[in-house]
Amino acid sequence: MASTMLQRRLVWGGIAVAAVVAGAFWALRAAPAATPPGVDPWAGPAPVRTVPALRGTFVQRVGAIGTVTPLNVVTVRPRVDGPLARVLFEEGQVVAAGQPLAEVDPAVYRVRVAQAEGQHAQNAALLSNAQADLAMYERLVAQDAVARQVLDKQRALVAQLVGTQKADQATVDNARLQLAWTRIVAPIAGRTGLRRVDAGNLIAATDTQGLVTIAQTRPISVTFSLPEASVTALRAAHARGRPLVVEAWDRTETRRLAAGQLATFDNQIDAATGTLKLKARFDNGDDMLFPNQYVKVRLTLGERADAVTIPADAVQHGAQGPHAYIVAAGKAVLRPLKLGASQDDRIEVIEGLADGDAVVLEGLDRLKDGREVVVVKPASRG
Repeated sequence: MASTMLQRRLVWGGIAVAAVVAGAFWALRAAPAATPPGVDPWAGPAPVRTVPALRGTFVQRVGAIGTVTPLNVVTVRPRVDGPLARVLFEEGQVVAAGQPLAEVDPAVYRVRVAQAEGQHAQNAALLSNAQADLAMYERLVAQDAVARQVLDKQRALVAQLVGTQKADQATVDNARLQLAWTRIVAPIAGRTGLRRVDAGNLIAATDTQGLVTIAQTRPISVTFSLPEASVTALRAAHARGRPLVVEAWDRTETRRLAAGQLATFDNQIDAATGTLKLKARFDNGDDMLFPNQYVKVRLTLGERADAVTIPADAVQHGAQGPHAYIVAAGKAVLRPLKLGASQDDRIEVIEGLADGDAVVLEGLDRLKDGREVVVVKPASRG
């Protein structure tokens, strides 16, 4: 039995060796012959696909990531101490500037006003009496009935009471101002946040958390940054004096949320990031933009009505600078280019191409100036 197993192993081993030898033979037979010396493998026509250079309106835009920021954010704080008597707003409510928001119990401040007014009236009576005496002494001095020293003392008394009257009036005004501050109003128009203090609590002018915050959302701003490479084009567009349109899009850039204008930009480039910070303003009448929302920004720097553009992938870069190949008379022709701005997947060609030139887009790796080409049409989808 052992001899039978040995014979089977020898048979299968022989079959395996024969298979390997046969495979090697057919592989060598199927392999192409090496290129003979002196024959150029690039001599035949190269298959390429072309696209035409297009002349038309070219809109130069730059994209960025932005954050929606309220134009103003105010923390409403009390200016007097006392119990919070009433809260007159709802959380999340849109309020107008000057609209009442809350009220501090005014009782103690009304008492202070009455006290100040009483003191003011008392000193006003003393002043009136002193002025009457002064008039009498002036007549008596004219008749040499009293000494002039008495007249001088009366004049000094009247001046003293006039000063007291002014101080009393200031005290009255201050007491009335404190009373007015018990009525807390919105300093700006905007949307209120969550209430931080409930009615019935004691509040003080030194409280740091405040009653509520108000964020101005109409209009609203979006802050974003552009790379240093875009600053020259930005400044040139801004110098033309026309408003620069800014669009805010959602995260997926499938829905435009709002359109506004560039408001301003920073006075220096951030050395740490190599970017310049900008701010755009939006009316936001429909409240599509919300504070601290993340948006995609598109800034339009300008447009050219008669620009020649080609796909950016058709541009090659070499020792001679940027260039592209066009097809003319069945041959590839190298054209040096002077490029302008780029937008999405297209780039503006200032010099080097004309409208309708057949620019090579695919097959560039096998091209050289003057080589014969054959234009291949893209496969149709059906």
